[in-house]
Amino acid sequence: MKILVTGGAGFIGSAVIRHIITSTSDSVVNVDKLTYAGNLESLAEVANDSRYAFERVDICNRDDVERVFRDHNPDVVMHLAAESHVDRSITGPSTFIQTNIIGTYTLLEVARHYLNGLDDVRKAAFRFHHISTDEVYGDLAAPDDLFTEETPYQPSSPYSASKASSDHLVRAWSRTYGLPILVTNCSNNYGPYHFPEKLIPLIILNALEGKPLPVYGKGNQVRDWLYVEDHARALYQVVSIGKVGETYNIGGHNEKQNLDVVHTLCELLDELRPDSKFRPHASLITYVQDRPGHDLRYAIDASKIQRELGWVPQETFESGIRKTVAWYLDNPEWVAHVKSGAYQQWIDAHYTTASGKP
Repeated sequence: MKILVTGGAGFIGSAVIRHIITSTSDSVVNVDKLTYAGNLESLAEVANDSRYAFERVDICNRDDVERVFRDHNPDVVMHLAAESHVDRSITGPSTFIQTNIIGTYTLLEVARHYLNGLDDVRKAAFRFHHISTDEVYGDLAAPDDLFTEETPYQPSSPYSASKASSDHLVRAWSRTYGLPILVTNCSNNYGPYHFPEKLIPLIILNALEGKPLPVYGKGNQVRDWLYVEDHARALYQVVSIGKVGETYNIGGHNEKQNLDVVHTLCELLDELRPDSKFRPHASLITYVQDRPGHDLRYAIDASKIQRELGWVPQETFESGIRKTVAWYLDNPEWVAHVKSGAYQQWIDAHYTTASGKP
């Protein structure tokens, strides 16, 4: 297959591309605007492969997207391009509306017209795989509840609302126009090459520098953690053998409170950096004012993808988090290139203590 991946320079997208190039015989066209979180260095190991191509394109620009389809003639679209940080969506929702909703609409329209021009064999094989999030479901009330593929949508933030909207658009284009779609909703990802505004890389890098480790509220928010390379395998499984029109939830079977995640990271850093002058790193934990509309608990029932497609995560949280910490310790150059002055200013502006002080 020739697979067009949108957002391929992002955290999950780059993991998908690395998996395809290193583990399959398929080729990839990476379509990415290269916003602040897009980083082509995350693709250095596959960038020179003859089966990889890159197009710097904004998915909201229809002319450019149509040209990419004409030039590369993809067999499959894996749509990962999205603004994804909840805090940023609260302070600046317009970008999320533009990329996540208008961008998805543009891509759907281009894909629809492209599909109509294919011969019968290629038309029957074409797939539009939309990658989404469990945050569209809102949060869970009972401690034993799980998100299933039938859970009603109740998004809480501008980010999750924009992703919910894009999910609805994709399904509408399937029902109205017959676009052969697949939808996946995943839990929180973690692993190598994660942009350091997200919880796990933020805690690791702050701890190494002796900076405060910000924990929202009491730190009792529960997330189901999914190692990004497990997610990449799941996405490829879905786009390869998933049933058209179906939704598949993808989770790591690793529910953890945020505070417990932070303590685990501190313990690993204490072990792996025994000469750090900031040990014990847990002494850097700082509780900050909770964000508006913060969902308390997410947890995914991933039994459908296991039952129907045979996917299960290979990493436990314990094995995956150790690999993640070790990767950040071993790759200071990548970290240094990602962390710009603008990023530091954003962290200072948004992660403050309950008293309002950095």
